[in-house]
Amino acid sequence: MVSDGRYGECNIQNENTAFSACLKGDDAEPALVHKGVLKIFLHILQSSDFKDQMERVSKQKKEQAIIFAGHSIGGAVASLATLWFLEKRARNISPFCITFGSPLVGDARLGEAIGREDWSGKFCHVVSKHDIVPRMLLAPFESIMEPLKAIMPYWQNIIGIDSVQEACRTLLSNVLMFISTIANNYPGHSGLRSPYKPFGTYMFCSGRGAACIEDSEAVLKMLHYTIQGEEGMSSDQIAVDCISEHTGYEHILNVVTDYILNATQIANFLSEDSFVMGIALELEAVGVGAQNQYARIALTKARELKNEQDKNNEKLNGELSKRQSYLAEVEWYKGLYKVNGPSYYDVFKQLSNKKDFHIDLARKNLGSFWDDIIEKVEKHVLPIDFQFQNKWINAGTAYRRLVEPLDIADHYRSQKSNKSYLLDEIRPHRYVVLERWLKEKDQTRIGRDKKERTKFASLTLDSCFWARLEEACKALENAQLKESLEFEDYVSKMINDRSVSVDVFLEESSFMEWWKRYSHL
Repeated sequence: MVSDGRYGECNIQNENTAFSACLKGDDAEPALVHKGVLKIFLHILQSSDFKDQMERVSKQKKEQAIIFAGHSIGGAVASLATLWFLEKRARNISPFCITFGSPLVGDARLGEAIGREDWSGKFCHVVSKHDIVPRMLLAPFESIMEPLKAIMPYWQNIIGIDSVQEACRTLLSNVLMFISTIANNYPGHSGLRSPYKPFGTYMFCSGRGAACIEDSEAVLKMLHYTIQGEEGMSSDQIAVDCISEHTGYEHILNVVTDYILNATQIANFLSEDSFVMGIALELEAVGVGAQNQYARIALTKARELKNEQDKNNEKLNGELSKRQSYLAEVEWYKGLYKVNGPSYYDVFKQLSNKKDFHIDLARKNLGSFWDDIIEKVEKHVLPIDFQFQNKWINAGTAYRRLVEPLDIADHYRSQKSNKSYLLDEIRPHRYVVLERWLKEKDQTRIGRDKKERTKFASLTLDSCFWARLEEACKALENAQLKESLEFEDYVSKMINDRSVSVDVFLEESSFMEWWKRYSHL
């Protein structure tokens, strides 16, 4: 373990090029991982034949699966190895990682990056009920270093359990103090809390069975409640178990195998009674017991949230199909002005006939629909991977590129103020979010594999093109040469990339009007 830093964390790209800059959070900040685990993985990568073996596997044309597995710190290293392999984008190889008693290895940003890439299902972390190791990095290093040094010889079969009981009690007490603060959301300085967060699926196991949880916050709570011990257990016995169970995973391998092969996870309950029964059975399976009020609440909330998210997702799928008719109307409207005269943007800006008013209603209807979706995403009442699903990214992108020009036209027609549409306070939030979804997708394998265009786009890729044109027209009127030159460079690049729609070049379009005036300067 590495002790430089309160929790031993570092940038995943620290002193290495093994991991790409794509492993960052939604705030564009780089993901953090445990520095000691990262060093071990990089050492394996650089000083063994592991890299060569993986290169050979990647080049095979036959479809196959590869499993990365590890126990204890080896599990954390296996997680990084899986991540490294996933970033290699081997098309015919499906990697899967399963860990046993692994400490947490990355922060929330790493989880966000994994979710964005749709890799969460590639990780399964098996946790024995009392095992301290999956919980210990939730406490700062200085609080666990000394007892860990004392306990290490026991894990190496050098000394017996009787020799480390005091260290067991100290380690458990220190970890519980910090994990309870996190699990119960007690107030405190966030900067003093552990940066590590779960990702993937956590399988909590006991001799009685197992329960799987995917929600990160629910996992943190269950890490707290499942280590508490059953009614009647002494604190000394729990302290001993939290150390001895770390080396006893062979005893629950049958439970894990049965769980995976027979798909015994309880889900999709049809009635309230069966839902409550399912929660009780899952708690019983991990050895907590339904009488543990806090564990029951945590698991119930996680299951209720999952059910709500799935229902909302199903409802929106139906709504999307209905709203496609409005999008089709706008497409029809755009098609009316693809040969001669001005573009559909210029015509709509005038709002002078019945067709324009009809399309204005479609614009408002679609805006309301997507506002509702964005609100649900930001309230976390849709599946955690909703904005990473190709279906919704593609639907949002098509809507944004087709309809945002109408919102831009509405803004510059009304001229309620002289402010640019491009200002954050003016541009509707839905378009900002939908554009971010696409940018995040472009960081993934699918996005990076895109080919160069051979013909012009059917819809201009930059949905703010017309707003930039409006601002360029203002710059031209005010003799702002620098801004005009910048717009010319912007347009030239779009033409070279073929990322602009041909309707921009219609003879009577406002762009061609700008170009004629600009050319005479």
